[in-house]
Amino acid sequence: MEIVLIRHGATAGNIEKRYIGTTDEPLCDTGTAQIHEYMSDRCYPQVQALYVSPLKRCSQTAAFIYPDMKQIIVQDFRECDFGKFEGKNYKELTGDEYYQKWIDSNGTIPFPQGEDIADFRTRCVHAWNKVVNECMESGVGTAACVVHGGTIMAVLSEIYGGYYYDYHCGNGDGYICDVTEEGHISTIKKITEK
Repeated sequence: MEIVLIRHGATAGNIEKRYIGTTDEPLCDTGTAQIHEYMSDRCYPQVQALYVSPLKRCSQTAAFIYPDMKQIIVQDFRECDFGKFEGKNYKELTGDEYYQKWIDSNGTIPFPQGEDIADFRTRCVHAWNKVVNECMESGVGTAACVVHGGTIMAVLSEIYGGYYYDYHCGNGDGYICDVTEEGHISTIKKITEK
């Protein structure tokens, strides 16, 4: 089975390098243009099922890429809750003592008044496993999940292995994953690789 993990197109907050987790931002013009450019390059494969985070930026991206497909909303694919960091960028957080601690920890300590990264990873893996099982039970051979950068990094680092930030990808990019009958990821390839 093949599952494509697609990061949503850019939002204004993404362009401004802000921590955008629970904020329900729409795509900006740049993000829309970016998705259309990837579509014209035929980066996105055809799929039989479409799973989407509940946030607007993901549903809009999915509607552009797969306009005739039903979107199956997966609540646990939503982005991490960045707590007090939400909506801010590194310039605005410079000098914040907890932000420096978070940076020094390589992002392993919980976000203040936000989500613990371990809980976030567990939530994303649970959602992934649910999607894989649903696809296998219904005989789906190809599916797409339009989600968030953090969601992709969580799923791949936990299921495929490796370091969380190794799987960072730009807006509109993502990974094509070959999934075994046991639900493991055997190989991955960047969507934008030719």
